[in-house]
Amino acid sequence: MLDQGLNSLGFAKPPAETRVIVAMSGGVDSSVVAALLAEQGYDVVGITLQLYDHGAALAKKGACCAGRDIHDARKIATEFDFPHYVLDFESIFQESVIDEFADSYLAGATPVPCIRCNERVKFRELLETAQDLGGDCLATGHYIRRRAGARGAELHSARDSERDQSYFLFSTTREQLEYLRFPLGELGSKQQTRQLARQYGLSVSEKPDSQDICFVPQGKYADVIKKLRPDAIEPGDIVDLEGQRIGSHQGIIHYTIGQRRGLGIGGQEKPYYVVRLDAKKRQVVVGHKEELQSTRIHVHQINWLGDQPFNQDVAHRLRVKIRSTRPPRPAKVRAMGGDKAEVELLEPEEGIAAGQACVFYSANSSRVFGGGWIYSG
Repeated sequence: MLDQGLNSLGFAKPPAETRVIVAMSGGVDSSVVAALLAEQGYDVVGITLQLYDHGAALAKKGACCAGRDIHDARKIATEFDFPHYVLDFESIFQESVIDEFADSYLAGATPVPCIRCNERVKFRELLETAQDLGGDCLATGHYIRRRAGARGAELHSARDSERDQSYFLFSTTREQLEYLRFPLGELGSKQQTRQLARQYGLSVSEKPDSQDICFVPQGKYADVIKKLRPDAIEPGDIVDLEGQRIGSHQGIIHYTIGQRRGLGIGGQEKPYYVVRLDAKKRQVVVGHKEELQSTRIHVHQINWLGDQPFNQDVAHRLRVKIRSTRPPRPAKVRAMGGDKAEVELLEPEEGIAAGQACVFYSANSSRVFGGGWIYSG
């Protein structure tokens, strides 16, 4: 039954005449989305992406694209009687995500490959495929909300703050947002999702969530980088902020900003933390905890989702999130020309790292205003 002429996905036609392409990872979230939309009578087509070699994937639990997951996605499609396709995106994933991941670590940055995967693979290549298949929209199992605003579709954080994935989707463009749908964003908890899975009789209802980056076994990213760039990993010095050598390392890829353990420089009066990585000099720069703090962040490759232009004449009072595990903090954001911005935090934050995302949120609502990538200014 249509509500004010629109179906539940916002189209002015019956569900049966609305083709929805569902991105299916084989996990509980995307499986519930597919089952939910199929039960509502939509013309559902499921797509699962093969992103890397299955032989390596099968030996690892918790990967979002392993062979078992493809099997689980196909089983859901069979049970609910809708078409399901597996698309080979291995070369695209390698070039767009994995290669940059390795090169970023070697450059002293701390990348977030899941954002790049959403941006360059799922919401670009997969979205184009969905349009080629005649889809009216592409639905995913992400926990984020899309709302119709006065000036087009708006991005909002999920109702459940613990499951919110807005940090990983900040680079979604306005054009993409018009086409995307996120049915789980309004749910209050992951338990509600699992309850729906049990209600639909899904075999994946108790399947564990993925914990690792899908192509990094057991979170050992250094092993992946060594395999991809074996000739680029070089030893160097650990130095303090004055440049005095106090230790050595076997490659900056083994270190991240804010790291304390594993530095091999014990016996100091105050503990040292990694405060900077200098790839050109092959140096790990360490300092004390207070030297990790900063109030200014340089951001580039800005994706702005606000209604007003993002220009240099305005200091936007927003909240910003600099890591997925941290809550948004009050800040002033100023455009600096081109695709760059400067973020001034009202209170200092620790461990701000190049390569991480800086995501912009409304100061007083759930709306996401985009964001950019942190770089060393």
